Amino acid sequence: VQLQASGGGLVQAGGSLRLSCAASGRTFSSHAMGWFRQAPGKEREFVAAISWPGGSTYYTDSVKGRFTISRDNVKNTVYLQMSSLKPEDTAVYYCAGARTAYIVAVIQEYEYWGQGTLVTVSS
Repeated sequence: VQLQASGGGLVQAGGSLRLSCAASGRTFSSHAMGWFRQAPGKEREFVAAISWPGGSTYYTDSVKGRFTISRDNVKNTVYLQMSSLKPEDTAVYYCAGARTAYIVAVIQEYEYWGQGTLVTVSS
């Protein structure tokens, strides 16, 4: 069971990035997926989640209208399209697989984790 996140990098404020997370089949099928982030010196926080097979999404307030989570169940990949990025979005972003097919925003409900990809937004 593996999750491989990619797509992070350095971007100027106002720019865009798309994160990808490739999952093994067992992780992806029948599991909701989420994105979390952890800024330096802060706790890991919920960013967005998508249900299985993808009919529902949920976002933390600070990214609503700027980030979009989606999934491709053929490619076993979940995406996080990030637009209008702000310096406060700077963090290591982690993808995670939930214990359930339904959306959850609680970190304890996620049992599979990727290695993280760093997003740095310069002002």
